Formats: sequence, C-alpha cells, structure tokens
Amino acid sequence: MTAVGNISHVPVMTAEVLQHLRPERGGVFVDCTVGLGGHARALLEAGATRVIGLDRDRDALAHARDTLAPWGDRVELVHADYRAIVDVLDSRRIAGIDGALADLGVSSLQFDAPGRGFSFQRDEPLDMRMDRATGETAADLVARSTERELADAIFQYGEERFSRRIARALVAARREAPVDTTGRLAAIVRRAIPRRGPMRPMRIDPATRTFQALRIWVNRELEGLDRFLEAAARRLRAGARLVVITFHSLEDRIVKHTLRALEHGDEALVKVLTKKPLVPGEDEVQRNPRARSAKLRAAERLG
Repeated sequence: MTAVGNISHVPVMTAEVLQHLRPERGGVFVDCTVGLGGHARALLEAGATRVIGLDRDRDALAHARDTLAPWGDRVELVHADYRAIVDVLDSRRIAGIDGALADLGVSSLQFDAPGRGFSFQRDEPLDMRMDRATGETAADLVARSTERELADAIFQYGEERFSRRIARALVAARREAPVDTTGRLAAIVRRAIPRRGPMRPMRIDPATRTFQALRIWVNRELEGLDRFLEAAARRLRAGARLVVITFHSLEDRIVKHTLRALEHGDEALVKVLTKKPLVPGEDEVQRNPRARSAKLRAAERLG
C-alpha cells in the first residue's frame, strides 16, 4: 500500500503482474502509467534492474518520486502520456525492453484528492483532466458541445441507455447556469434518469456512467490505445512480456482484439498468454473494492 497524505493507494493484481512480467530476471521495465508508484515499487523489490515510469499527471509523479526514492537512479520518472512510449525510449536510446505494464485505471489520487473533479462524492469544479496543464475540462465540453455530441459521447463512452435524456437535460440546465461542478452535474443526471420502483433499487449511482463517459472523453482514453499496444509490443525483447490492466469493457475490448490481431496477423508478433482475462480474487476485492472491475491481459513477444 502507498499512502499519500490521507489517501491510500493499493496497486491492483500485483501478484499477477509479477507472475507475468517476471522481474526477478532483471532488465529494463516500463511502467507506462506509474501513478503513485505501487506497481513500480513491486517490480523493483522483485528484482527489476531499472524502471522507467510514465504518467501524464504531474501530481502523481511527485508522489511516485517519494515512493520510489529508495531505489535512486534505478528509477526514472517521465511526465508523458503512455502513448508516447516510442519517443520516450528513443530519446534514451533504448532499443529493447524486458517488460511493460499499463494499468489504465484512474488512480486513488485522482479520485480522492480534492479539486480534481473525477468523483461526485464531493461538490467541486468539474475538471477530470489527468494532465491539468493541457486540454479542455469536463465543464468545457459540457458547455460547448451540442446535444447530439453529448448524447453520443455519454452513450459511447458510458454505455448509458438514457444518454439522450441526459444530454437534453444538460443542455436545458446550462441555459440557466453553467454546469461546472460535480454536484450540479450529478444532480442533473439523477433527475434525468427514470426512477425505479422501491422494490428495485439501483445497483450503482445513476450518475456513474455519465461521469465515466466524460472522463474518457476529456482524457481521450480510448484514442490510440491500439497503436500503443503494438508500439509497446514491438519494443519488447524476445520472450519479454506486456501486461495491461483495464477497468471497463470498452478498454478491455480494444486490448483483447488488438492483442489477438498481433498474434494472428500477417506478422505474428506476440503470443497471448491470457485467452480469458484474469480478474482479482475475492480476498483482493474485499481488501480493495476498487479492484472489482479489473481485468488483466498479457502477451509475450515472439523471437
């Protein structure tokens, strides 16, 4: 567990990550979404010679730097999107790596730290950017998008069947006042979704899918994921492995089909090691409820 102020971060499926990446052999590993440094620390403790950690969240990198300080120059942290892996490795003249990990979930810091706008548990500015130095906020997108654009995004990225009702409600609400806080957004979405009867309570908060959709849209989370997977696989040495952890079906679907294409395409690049995704055990889910939706897929570079 990594503690950041009053925020505790538990890296997901660490045992499975180590089992597949095999850092005890030593070598250079890339943690493409280093977050608060939990997985990177596990890799170093298990024998990785060097870890290069990428993240587009400067706040997360600052905390990862503290977490990984005991390993000194065996760790290099880089402010970069995981999709920039080729540029990061080229700039360091690293032709091949011994393993790569991409945990595509939102970190505990982003969910729990005040002011980030990822969660409706607090009423705060509607931001949702992983890199707060660039790009539009969720409030910007809600303010400028057409009703159809909002409905399409909420349906596509949130798989929300009431997306058109929600989009209509957002457009009506913004005529009266900006939709620029998490509390206001959540309240509008909850009112827009039909209530179930008292005997059929909702399993999740009605705003959950819309918040997911806006977060994915703001951070372009699905854009270029397939190209990243191929680029990372091509940088693996023969026998080295790529591990990817996803937290919703849209990402997992892309990872599944991309790895399958890299295995069965004209150029067989990898062997997929997980015909079905691995999921956390019951004990881990009890210790860390946020692990519940995690799915892990792995592939090994062919020689």
